[in-house]
Amino acid sequence: MNQGAEEDKEAPLLDHIIELRNRLVYSVIALLVGFILCVSVASYIFEFLTAPLARALGDEAGRRMIFTALYEPFFVYIKIGIYAGLFISFPVISNQLWRFVAPGLYRREKQAFLPYLVATPVLFFAGGAMVYYAVMPLAWEFFLTFETPGAPGAEGETGTLPIQLEAKVSEYLSLVIKLMFAFGLFFQMPVGITLVARAGIVSADQLARGRKYAVVVVFLTAAVLTPPDIISQVGLALPGLVLYEVSIVLARRIERRRARAEAEADAEEEAEAEG
Repeated sequence: MNQGAEEDKEAPLLDHIIELRNRLVYSVIALLVGFILCVSVASYIFEFLTAPLARALGDEAGRRMIFTALYEPFFVYIKIGIYAGLFISFPVISNQLWRFVAPGLYRREKQAFLPYLVATPVLFFAGGAMVYYAVMPLAWEFFLTFETPGAPGAEGETGTLPIQLEAKVSEYLSLVIKLMFAFGLFFQMPVGITLVARAGIVSADQLARGRKYAVVVVFLTAAVLTPPDIISQVGLALPGLVLYEVSIVLARRIERRRARAEAEADAEEEAEAEG
């Protein structure tokens, strides 16, 4: 009897392990395919990422980007392949995660969890799009204001040397990726806060009362995640404050739905008791 019961317990556990292995294999294959596809067009992706800088520099002759190590462009393209491949394969990876978790959830839990799974990549993409189309052009214009043309010296005097940007390809990619991930992760705030609210850890009223502290935390986080310039910091902090307010609204909706569900459950119990 005991041996049979232990075998019954081990069989489902083994099935779960096999299922997890299969989902991980599918996810790795999707990531590998995405990596290969993105590496094959990495030069075009890098050209797309450098477009804001090219527009900020304008049509000035002689402007260029440089690399100081022979292997630097190669590893830049590898990084592009990894990051871009992860981005385009995320729907497949999240689908595999959902297929592994969903069988163990109740119908109501599935309905509650699925919107977060859909909202996560959408919000991340929104954050990346905002930094690319709104923040980067302004930030690059600001940084380029520190260039100086230089001037020849008068007779017998030394002139001043020009200060001109010659961006390294690896440093530029690292800066862009940092900004995109910072904005993409910051845009996950509604997902995180509403999950915490759904779990009953915080309430909408607590979030509203903590608004002044949230302002400080948001600006401090923006200062840490972005370069040391006011444009990118404010560009991240302001959407963060808006997302915090959106999170409060979503938390209130969750509380109202929970209250209605509890009221309906109480009414059913009373009806059964009376019957």
